[in-house]
Amino acid sequence: MSAESTEHALSEEIIDDQDASENGEASLPRASSASRLEEEGDVAADYLEELLDIADIDGDIDIEVRNGRTYISIVTEEESDALDSLVGEDGEVLEALQELTRLSVLSATENRSRLVLDINGYRQERTGHLQKIAEDAAASVKESGQPVALEPMSAYERKIVHDAVADLGLVSESEGEGAGRHIVVSAE
Repeated sequence: MSAESTEHALSEEIIDDQDASENGEASLPRASSASRLEEEGDVAADYLEELLDIADIDGDIDIEVRNGRTYISIVTEEESDALDSLVGEDGEVLEALQELTRLSVLSATENRSRLVLDINGYRQERTGHLQKIAEDAAASVKESGQPVALEPMSAYERKIVHDAVADLGLVSESEGEGAGRHIVVSAE
């Protein structure tokens, strides 16, 4: 690993930890045990399954552990307006459900969770959109030489953009506070 790659990896770890602490999340060790993450996934799946039953919404729950995080997906084979309502406008309901699910895991395991909840592929689609935002910002910075401020976004989404910008050879920093926290992309 080159010094530049190591520096980038360390800066991403710092950004991740800063973004996590801004959202009230404790920084978790990178070497989280797989069994703890699997337990986290089981608790989250039980919580979400009960929620779906109460709301009388059909959906299958998939659990995956990768990159030191638990990823929970709720999907259905048919088009479902009910699942779409759990995403909400701009993912607002999804973010709230993710936080409630994290609280459920905290209550059951006494460990803070960084699990990621996706419903009907919203986050996957949003990741593609965020990649495009990063590419457009990078192109603008390269053309004009001027920094570009992006729209406010969640810590998770900022992490995706930071990674994409770094892959494009530029620099990004999170600025602002709370709901107004956003990324500024620059050449240095």
